[in-house]
Amino acid sequence: MDSPQSLFAKGDKDLQVMKAGAMLKKVKSKSWKKQRHFRLQEDGQTIWYKSRWAGTSHSTFSVADVEVVREGHQSEVLLSVAEEFPADLCFTLVFRGRRGNLDLVAESPSEAQAWIRGVSKLIQNAESMDDKERVDQWIWDWFQKADKNKDGRMNFKEVRTLLKMMNVDMNEEYALHLFTLADKSKSGCLENEEFVQFYKILTERKDMWRVFQDYSRDGQTLTLAELKDFLRQEQQEGERSWEHAQELIDRYEPSETAKKQGAMSIDGFQMYLVSPEGAIMDPQQLTLSQDMSRPLSHYFICSSHNTYLMEDQLRGQSSQEAYIQALKRGCRCVEVDCWDGPNGEPVVYHGHTFTSKILFRDVITTLGEYAFKASEFPVILSLENHCSVEQQRVMAQLLDTILGDMLLREPLDGLVHQELPSPHDLKGKILLKAKKIGGLEENETLTDEATDEISDEAEPESPSAENLSAEAICLHDKKSKFSRELSDLVVYCKSVHFHSFEYSRLHSKCYEMSSFSESKARKLAKDTGTEFVHHNSRQLSRVYPSGMRTDSSNYNPQELWNVGCQIVALNVQTAGLEMDLNDGLFRQNGCCGYVLKPDFMRNDDSFDPERPQDWDGYTSLQLSIQVQKQLLCTIQLCCVPLCSLCVLEVYFLHVYTFPSLDCVCVHQVISGQQLPKVNQKEGSIVDPLVRVEIYGVSQDQAKQETSYIDNNGEGPSYTWPDEEIHWGLCTDSVNSGTKMHALLLFFFLHVNSMHLAMFK
Repeated sequence: MDSPQSLFAKGDKDLQVMKAGAMLKKVKSKSWKKQRHFRLQEDGQTIWYKSRWAGTSHSTFSVADVEVVREGHQSEVLLSVAEEFPADLCFTLVFRGRRGNLDLVAESPSEAQAWIRGVSKLIQNAESMDDKERVDQWIWDWFQKADKNKDGRMNFKEVRTLLKMMNVDMNEEYALHLFTLADKSKSGCLENEEFVQFYKILTERKDMWRVFQDYSRDGQTLTLAELKDFLRQEQQEGERSWEHAQELIDRYEPSETAKKQGAMSIDGFQMYLVSPEGAIMDPQQLTLSQDMSRPLSHYFICSSHNTYLMEDQLRGQSSQEAYIQALKRGCRCVEVDCWDGPNGEPVVYHGHTFTSKILFRDVITTLGEYAFKASEFPVILSLENHCSVEQQRVMAQLLDTILGDMLLREPLDGLVHQELPSPHDLKGKILLKAKKIGGLEENETLTDEATDEISDEAEPESPSAENLSAEAICLHDKKSKFSRELSDLVVYCKSVHFHSFEYSRLHSKCYEMSSFSESKARKLAKDTGTEFVHHNSRQLSRVYPSGMRTDSSNYNPQELWNVGCQIVALNVQTAGLEMDLNDGLFRQNGCCGYVLKPDFMRNDDSFDPERPQDWDGYTSLQLSIQVQKQLLCTIQLCCVPLCSLCVLEVYFLHVYTFPSLDCVCVHQVISGQQLPKVNQKEGSIVDPLVRVEIYGVSQDQAKQETSYIDNNGEGPSYTWPDEEIHWGLCTDSVNSGTKMHALLLFFFLHVNSMHLAMFK
């Protein structure tokens, strides 16, 4: 794949148009349409734009942050202005992560096509780069940033500016020494190749060099056998290490001479270690590796609350894009709040608030298009139904016609079993979760009377006696009537009000499920944890945030996973620790949105997360974490709260997973590099430290941290002091086959900041 620079050199017409720049309309709504001057910068990776009235101020974004270009009216915003702007003038840049879309209108169809094709080429180019090309691009980017006068050379003053940009507070004498080493021409300026040498000296990883030296006999390269030894001893690889060693040399070694000799240089070794393949995450867990043939109730399910909202639940925007983002990140349970709309069309919004409204029809169309792009496993459509019978019929018709064969309408084999079907059995299916009159075993007649609001989250009052008969409760539930058409579409996720664990054990069917507010679920978990675990081994439970969270904040999902709740719904539009925990859990198993619960949560057991020491499978386990060769923390694992693996989060947003811990383990935090600035003031440098946190059952919650390092954001490593941190967690016996379950998070922090630093 040609680099952007080579595409420029070849005279790519589309990139030349982008480089020359264009006046494009930036559209945010029907009433907000502003012209902006957009152009592609010389690096071929950055798009610059500004208003004609903005003076010298401007904005930029990297093409690497753009996921895809949508052509025409493929966003809600552009659809809203379709009558004003033809489709052949319109396009949308969809960004990765949480950043909103950028909707643009060109002045001519040819100009729009040039930008659509040009950005698409740059995206394809970025995605197809190998690791060496990425490093080259990285170096080129730094050179462009440092070369202030754009003369293709870098003087010492520009070097000092570069060091500040790279978060390094280096004394001037040493900086001049590095500059002189790289200035082979003795011209007082660094040209391109000299800058590459300077960059290598500056970013040299002494920590990696020491590891390299431990295994290299000649100190220059790792032979195939030496690399295999490293993979077996340090990376804990098994029989495949020899084959994998050759693959790594082929993939990461930049020197053709070393490749021919079957060896890896320090450059190739460093490139491998900083690649995703060198991450602490067990590569097997990045793929679909768990048994997907168990009942649905045996899995944690990635779930979204108020999925339609882009922001808060008082005045936030409702959008189809919110569903796209949730489904793309692996959510397998999404929520739709339905209300009567004008012209007989149901609408979706947060009722009795100022949130905007979108059509139910459009939501279901989006669901049909994106439900199985990230995962083939079933999607649960959680329906909060506030509609009249007439509009419920419209909803049923839309579900039927738009979703077609994707919508599950009846039990898989026509029989009602004692267990729910598995995710494997339900591949490619959308399950409706809603109220249903009668059960799968019955076919009751329904009347077409007006309905009360049929919402799981309303928490209606119910008969209070725990010994109330099933017939009396059934009669109570029938007071809210709704359309047969909608009721018939509910199969394995019939919403029922929760009465008691005893009642559920005696009367409830496997396809019946209840929703709990976070406060009610927490109380049940604290007071009757063992019963909650047992209940969740047979039936699905959904937990949703408190209605008091008007800012769409989140609760800690760990507390509810501890008792086996499957559908722990979070406001995925709100970033924070809670969503990081959620992302950590569901990154494993191929990010498919389903994670198999540990066996003690799947079987009829006596586990109580409030008293794990009383559990028959109790035993202890020790985990040690080091900085360099010094012990950072020792963790005594004494609990089993979460998932089938211990999850380590590094760099705050990137989550990695350990193999199962069934013995004393030692993990090293060797160093960090290129840490971002928290304080963007000129001249500011971070003072980094490491915090280690444990999330599990209540006895395990703990956090400790190292001392900080003065003024070093580029490469804090061997300067960390000797420190020890001790914790206690528990796990079951090794012989039981159950793996350790606790979330372990690493944070890199700036000592003078209240905010966590987020970086890649």
